[in-house]
Amino acid sequence: MLLTVAGMQQFKPYFIGQKDPMADFGSRNVISTQKCFRTADIDEVGDDTHLTFFEMLGHFSFGGYFKAEALAYAWEFLTSPDWLGIEPTRISATYYNGDRSGTTEDNDSKKILSELDGLKDITGHGAVDNFWGPTGAEGPCGPNVEFYVDGVEVWNAVFNEYYSHTDQSLTPLKTQGVDMGSGFERMLVAVNRLNNLFETDVLTPLMEKLTPLPEHSQRIVADHIRGTVFLLCDHVLPSNKEEGYILRRILRRLLLHLRNSGVTLEDLIDIVIGIFKVAYPDLVIEQTFIKQIAREEADKFSRTIDVGERELTKILDTGATTISGTEAFKLFASYGLPIDFIKEKISVDETEFNAEFAKHQEISRAGVENKFGGHGLAAGASVSDEDRQKITRLHTATHLLHEALRATLGDTVHQAGSDINPERARFDFAFPRKLTPEEIFQIEDWVNQKISAGFTVTKQTLPYQTAIDQGALAFFKEKYPAEVDVYTIVASDGTAISQELCGGPHITTSQELGHFKIIKEESSSAGVRRIKAVLE
Repeated sequence: MLLTVAGMQQFKPYFIGQKDPMADFGSRNVISTQKCFRTADIDEVGDDTHLTFFEMLGHFSFGGYFKAEALAYAWEFLTSPDWLGIEPTRISATYYNGDRSGTTEDNDSKKILSELDGLKDITGHGAVDNFWGPTGAEGPCGPNVEFYVDGVEVWNAVFNEYYSHTDQSLTPLKTQGVDMGSGFERMLVAVNRLNNLFETDVLTPLMEKLTPLPEHSQRIVADHIRGTVFLLCDHVLPSNKEEGYILRRILRRLLLHLRNSGVTLEDLIDIVIGIFKVAYPDLVIEQTFIKQIAREEADKFSRTIDVGERELTKILDTGATTISGTEAFKLFASYGLPIDFIKEKISVDETEFNAEFAKHQEISRAGVENKFGGHGLAAGASVSDEDRQKITRLHTATHLLHEALRATLGDTVHQAGSDINPERARFDFAFPRKLTPEEIFQIEDWVNQKISAGFTVTKQTLPYQTAIDQGALAFFKEKYPAEVDVYTIVASDGTAISQELCGGPHITTSQELGHFKIIKEESSSAGVRRIKAVLE
């Protein structure tokens, strides 16, 4: 999964028995409130009920309670005057009718629902509506009960009874689990008897600022600016692939709707931070970074959109009513013209566009994976022993550099790429501003102190999740197999200086390094700085 689309994702190991909730939480029952982001319904954003960014309220049980307790808790919370106090006459519920192969009708939930005081509207539905999961290619899943208020779904109670394999076959879970989620914004609509999500307190300040725009555009911008701010706060950066592509898409989409409105990007960011800063104080800490990256992306988009629009106009002037996916992708790749913008002007063969985009991603991925971890040792390349040793020394030095950056600038700093040749190491990292001379000196000094004090490098081969649980850093998750190599730089006193998942190669001791020197610090791209360094 690129982003968290459901509240249960981080709990998957507990549902399938890989982790022990008693050891980690001291209980088999937990609750959460968290940020979620979904793009499956992005074209529906602007209606009354769909958002990309939203907050999910969840409560979960890993063998602690099951259907009877879960549905009773939900009903009490929804209807009791001590809690939400929603009238039972406004509430309806659905349950699973058993139409998926290998399953049966959820008669237990049906019976429990029929016994809830005041719930009259109960219907059974098929797996499309009432069998949930898994998140990702495989994982826990099961029948679910959905509660609706005034016809809008506000609560989803999933009873994880099965494990769904990649071939869609099901096997029973050893421990049955409960996964219940409620969208915070939708619950606000229900409790306050509002007409839609955009009348809630978490969105109205944005809607009021956006009154110069048509209502549909107001809603798109209000949703997308929240998503933009929270993705940037978590250091997702605009790019043409994966999470970065999602960010770039929603940011550019909102910028198109904002054009000539007089409303500034910075004003909207301030409003989002003002709404959420108490619940999410990191927004205040990261606000300079958020504004800087958003503005850089906006300025870049502004320079390209005019050129791209002129190219699209040439196509429209021919009288064409449709455009091929290949032509649309060229407008996107060459001029940054979003597919959403193109679709507003002319019909697009989206299947062909998606195929072109997937081909572009595959080419980009192959280019990255051809590098042996960014070490300059491409697969099959002929490298002399002397150059190989130089590259190995510089590569180990970048691990120290990474830790030095985190020690000096804060642990939100993370690697964004590297390239090493026999002459120098190039290291990219997420950070919003130019480093000061003092900071550069501190980073150099940190590395050289570790070299002078002495260290050794050890290697372990571990299951990926075990390595992560032990604190090893990982930044390129798509490239890691089930078993990974973990390199630890161990100081002479036995403490770990650095621990990262890596493909190697590495030196054995600090005696092989020499003096570390930063020769250049510069911008690499929006929100990413670049350091070039040598060993003397």
